[in-house]
Amino acid sequence: MSITINSSIGPRDLQPKIKRLWALSGAKLASMEREYDRAKGSPVFTIEGRYTSRGWTEWTQGFEYGSRLLQFDATGERAFLDSGVRDTVGQMASHVTHFGVHDHGFNNVSTYGNLLRLVREGRVPDDAWCRHFCELALKASGAVQARRWTPIRGGGGYIYSFNGPHSLFADTIRSLRALGMAHQLGHRLMGENDVSVSLLDRLVQHAHTTAHVAVYYGEGRDAYDLRGRVAHESIFNTNDGAYRCPNSQQGYAPFSTWTRGLAWIMLGYAEQLPFLAARPEAEFAPHGGRAAVLSWMLKAATASCDFYLAHTPTDGVPYWDTGAPELHRLGAYLERPADPFNDHEPVDSSAAAIAAQGLLRLGQYLRGAGEATQGDRYWQAGLTVLNTILDEPYLSTGAGHQGLILHSVYHRPNGWDHVPAGRRVPSGESCMWGDYHAREAALYVQRVAEGKPELTWYL
Repeated sequence: MSITINSSIGPRDLQPKIKRLWALSGAKLASMEREYDRAKGSPVFTIEGRYTSRGWTEWTQGFEYGSRLLQFDATGERAFLDSGVRDTVGQMASHVTHFGVHDHGFNNVSTYGNLLRLVREGRVPDDAWCRHFCELALKASGAVQARRWTPIRGGGGYIYSFNGPHSLFADTIRSLRALGMAHQLGHRLMGENDVSVSLLDRLVQHAHTTAHVAVYYGEGRDAYDLRGRVAHESIFNTNDGAYRCPNSQQGYAPFSTWTRGLAWIMLGYAEQLPFLAARPEAEFAPHGGRAAVLSWMLKAATASCDFYLAHTPTDGVPYWDTGAPELHRLGAYLERPADPFNDHEPVDSSAAAIAAQGLLRLGQYLRGAGEATQGDRYWQAGLTVLNTILDEPYLSTGAGHQGLILHSVYHRPNGWDHVPAGRRVPSGESCMWGDYHAREAALYVQRVAEGKPELTWYL
């Protein structure tokens, strides 16, 4: 079996749950603001309900401050706007110029991008300095991200991960927002000898490379070529730019599918489609035309979304990896709702939060493109997944727990996730990206239910 899609539920039906989410969210954000020890670095995930850090790279701080801006957007609570602006201005500059990570779309679009969107929507006063400040930060962030570039054999290239120039991560597809926003603001990357590089070209080239090597299509590529399967990491030979093999950092194996990596692919492509569809045709001349770009991008989006629907339990919450070694001990686990309290393999609610928005955005794009039947299927699947995580046992209702969405996983192979006393696998904890993306997906649906403009990252 697979996800049981609820075809009757609509955005307005989710409004009571979304309202409850924001009430819980506000208290948890306020708790973190009061109690989190900033000397520890950026908050990453919870241990026994309290947010803590885990040094790897600084990729999560934007989710914390960005969550406050989303809270204001959804509820109008001014205190969250004020603190979100204060900490974006005071704390995020180092992330704008962070040359060591592939995460600019996470950190900077979630903060400067959300703030600029609120200014342009008239939700906050259009102060010229605030607008120019955000625009400059986003221009710089897009250029810094695009500078992490590895050329490949045959032309094109990719934004390389923090592992080094040989490494392409599936995650980075959602950081392409940073390049897209900077391009939309009229910015370019200036290189040696004043060489001018189009940020849109780099966005398209990275998306194309990722679609070619990280996403599988059931076309006989290797012995494990299942349509829609995703490799977390793709390895290249930097001496000649040749692709070598799949790999995995946070998943179980190179030939299994780490479900959060799958979710990044789903959302990353789905949210690029409407942005690119609205760009001038002339911008796509180096890439075979806009229709060609949208074609292979849609192919990657639909393949990955279909894989998620087929390899996730009936309620829409996946286990952390579709090839996890102890899944077989759960029996017919795809024929019933996921069990976050089982003794063999953890679920990952953060993957569900990301995937829900990917399904919703793909459905909306296809509806707008005249593919109503296919679009409705993805749209309803997205609502189904969101409906699940907006309720217990995934929604964190306890006042003493700072996380919003429970049962997420950070890095299962490294053993970084908290295993409660008396249990065998991680459960009961939250992460910054899961909480942020649940808020973002809820706001997306709330706007639809209220007849407001669609929530987009582009301007």
